[in-house]
Amino acid sequence: METPHGPGSFVAHTGTDVYGPGKVIGVDGRHRRVRFTHYTATVRAEDLRPASPGETREIQAWLRARKARYGGEW
Repeated sequence: METPHGPGSFVAHTGTDVYGPGKVIGVDGRHRRVRFTHYTATVRAEDLRPASPGETREIQAWLRARKARYGGEW
């Protein structure tokens, strides 16, 4: 069975854009740990959708900026 929104997937919340787009950093059953641009949160997989191409570019740019500023893996 395929895990929807597995680690490394770019996603957005289905109900709000307050979090910004994000990248899945962990899976625990039906929950996903997501590093959004404004928060890191645990969200049910069914409350996520694949990020649009624009949202994917936004989170990738955000991650690159954080890596350049702070180093390490984001």
